[in-house]
Amino acid sequence: MSAFSPDAARAFSGNWGEFRLAAAERFAAAPMPTTDEEIWRYSRIDKFDLGAFVPKAPVTEVTGPPDLASFLSTDTEPDVIGSDAPDVFAELNRAFMSPTVVKVPAGKVVAAPIVVTHTVSGDGTAVFPRLVIDAGADSEVTVVERFVAADGAETDAALVVPVLQVNAAQAARVKYLAVNEVGAATWQIGNQQAVGHRDSTTLLATVTLGGDYVRARTEARLSGQGSTTKQVALYFAGGDQMHDFRTIQDHDAPHTTSDLLFKGAVQDSAASVYTGNIVIREHAGGTTADQTNRNLTLSEGAWAESVPNLDIRTNDVKCSHASTVGPIDEDQRFYLESRGVRPEVAERLVVLGFFDEVISQLPSGAVTDDLRRRVADKLDLGTREGAAA
Repeated sequence: MSAFSPDAARAFSGNWGEFRLAAAERFAAAPMPTTDEEIWRYSRIDKFDLGAFVPKAPVTEVTGPPDLASFLSTDTEPDVIGSDAPDVFAELNRAFMSPTVVKVPAGKVVAAPIVVTHTVSGDGTAVFPRLVIDAGADSEVTVVERFVAADGAETDAALVVPVLQVNAAQAARVKYLAVNEVGAATWQIGNQQAVGHRDSTTLLATVTLGGDYVRARTEARLSGQGSTTKQVALYFAGGDQMHDFRTIQDHDAPHTTSDLLFKGAVQDSAASVYTGNIVIREHAGGTTADQTNRNLTLSEGAWAESVPNLDIRTNDVKCSHASTVGPIDEDQRFYLESRGVRPEVAERLVVLGFFDEVISQLPSGAVTDDLRRRVADKLDLGTREGAAA
């Protein structure tokens, strides 16, 4: 795969040549993942062909408050976590990254959301966007990252390999929302990493509607006493789509708090997988952690898997985890239909109500209003196609 060789990484546009080269060499020496590995179990990785793609820079647009330019850094090291890459795709991102670095000074409150939009087009294109959010002590920022298909490119077979890194310094407050609306033939395999220091607060939110196969691995590490993190996600797969989520709530300091709520729905012959792990280390007493995953199966051919896990290494903690997979509650459907609501409308209302718990926690009001419409449109599409079949 000469398109992803160390020489190709060295020649790729942008700075950080040695950073790119070292990552490309590690990638070249590592095997590609298989479904025999536990972390890739249930995935479609056995159908993936990297040789079908060529690296290219995405078209990225950044909008926000009037003083936006003061928060965008072009010379900052594009790694504020400093840990090993979690998989070979994260190494590929290091080698061929197109970075956007948002750096917020200590004590600064950014007045309006910063919106980073990556537009993907071109059959056989592989793009590697990297978003770094470095929030100084007692700062506050909201960042929305969108992945979209260019007009006319909705059926292009593309690959998107994004990486997010969030560093929340002491008492910083960071809200992040990823919105996936890539084309129907696109594969997206991403990694999100966040570190929260003392008394910091982070929100990592994800909405996934597009793609053929979309996978996101999110690791939120609480490294400072009193830090808090929340993860929320909405995903809705139809047709032959598959959405695959792996989450880690890593408590690496005492008196930390994490909360997770992932809600998904699958219709037609689509599939979804959620695997989550709460890790509470030996020195992280006084911790509270919750993990909830709920899934609706809207068609007989749809399939969802939910695997919550706990790794608790100390006492004096409060932890809970819960997961459900099943069809719409018949009592809810009956209640609506008994009051004259048509069956297809009743189902629509139940699904929208199911997702509203997540939508209400998303950080950007303008985005959430649009998402309600997009979820409704997708549900209506599945209903029409099912009726036609």
